[in-house]
Amino acid sequence: MNKMRTSIMMFSAIMIMAAGSLMAAETRTAGAPSTREMNLLCWQEFQELVPARIDTVLVPLGSLEPHGVIPNGTDNLAPEAMARDIAEKTNALIAPTLNYGLTAAMKGFPGAISISEAAYGPFVEDLLGNLADQKFKNIIVLNGHGGNTAILNQVATRVANRSRVRVLVTNWWTIADDLTKSVFKENGGHAGNNETAYIQAFLPAHIHPERYNKDMAQPAAAPGAYIAVPVTSTIILYEKGQGYPTFDPNQAKEYFRKVNDRMADLVLETIRKWDSSGVYN
Repeated sequence: MNKMRTSIMMFSAIMIMAAGSLMAAETRTAGAPSTREMNLLCWQEFQELVPARIDTVLVPLGSLEPHGVIPNGTDNLAPEAMARDIAEKTNALIAPTLNYGLTAAMKGFPGAISISEAAYGPFVEDLLGNLADQKFKNIIVLNGHGGNTAILNQVATRVANRSRVRVLVTNWWTIADDLTKSVFKENGGHAGNNETAYIQAFLPAHIHPERYNKDMAQPAAAPGAYIAVPVTSTIILYEKGQGYPTFDPNQAKEYFRKVNDRMADLVLETIRKWDSSGVYN
């Protein structure tokens, strides 16, 4: 009797697994991607998805440089996590992250790697141009590093006009400026409370409050006041006396959610406006 019951249970389990596999196959056939990450797609599925079902790609770009007591790769990790969080909502694929950028002012610190403008600009231009060649209509650059911005804006303009593709370059910390002030009741900074909180929300094991002290932070110099190379601190506050990391896990989760929602809404609204204007449709 026990053997019969065991056999029935095993048969039922096999049937459930088979049904699950069949449903998964039907879902893939219906057009739902097996993954949103280009790194993990086979070429056949990519061909089925782009551009028939997905015509938007998220491109995380960053840098490797010190950030107070959070990871040196923060400028890569933030846009990468953002891309994964908003890809489904924006119906986009995620391009592999470009983990290096322009950070000459911090090159003297351990672990920092800076790429020259002469190398970085053409590389990114080729990258975006190739994504356009793959028939993406909308290329959304999720930039995690302010030092990249000027070059990215120039490159995006050239690629958009040459390839007749739509390119959006975003700097999340600026787009989320009002959210920073709303959640933390003050301004933020490079490796300040806002950036630290964003990383803490999804990577708490790599945040090191035990290494932090307030003397590590300093306010940014007024434009044109002076320049120190390397910079004298890796926590640079946008306003004096504001933005010191507090490592509050609840604020971190709230901020992460609000920032990502804001970014997804921006992407969708930009695409809607492009579509309604008939730009490169």
